[in-house]
Amino acid sequence: RATGGSIVTSIDDLSTEDLGKAGQVEERKISGEEMTFIEECENPKAVSILVRGGTEHIVDEAERSLEDALSVVARSIESGKMVAGGGATEIELAMKISDFADTMGGKEALAVRSFADAVESIARALAENAGLDPIDTIVDLRSKHEEKDTTFGIDATDGKVKEMTKEGVIEPLPIKTQAVSSGSEAAVMILRIDDVIAAGEEEMPSPEEMGGGGPGEMPRGM
Repeated sequence: RATGGSIVTSIDDLSTEDLGKAGQVEERKISGEEMTFIEECENPKAVSILVRGGTEHIVDEAERSLEDALSVVARSIESGKMVAGGGATEIELAMKISDFADTMGGKEALAVRSFADAVESIARALAENAGLDPIDTIVDLRSKHEEKDTTFGIDATDGKVKEMTKEGVIEPLPIKTQAVSSGSEAAVMILRIDDVIAAGEEEMPSPEEMGGGGPGEMPRGM
């Protein structure tokens, strides 16, 4: 992919058309390991990223962060649809769900409002991880979004509420929709499990039906 060459299974089938092009090929020693570097290719279709760190744990964390970043970029290119990051989408969604809860009544309204709180907790966690006061930050975000500034979110670098699209903080739409869908399915699954447990307890047979005797008596069959 880097040189533009073709994979050949047998050396007898090798031809000049199968060969790729590179300006420099050399072997270097990096952190005690020998690596082959192929550079100055005409139209490379692949690149290698070297991740280095003080300890193996740091390298593993850096590698995971890099993989996540590459996956997000790939999804963004595939979908072509982005939303504002920094908790802007979560706050706007939570506010809309809360408004919807006000139009309802009874237990349904409580469930809808709890769903809004769960969505808002993502922005609150982002504020806490950035070392900010979560209450003040959420209040500032709500204030901006009430003014129809729907793309305002948390800038974790300086701790201020800013317009995320101008700051270049965006996220792919499929990731947001998948998070909402997965969270909803998990909640529904938990509720169903509670129903099964409750039904199982109601259907448990009595001690007499299980073969036990009355008070002070030994169970039958012992």
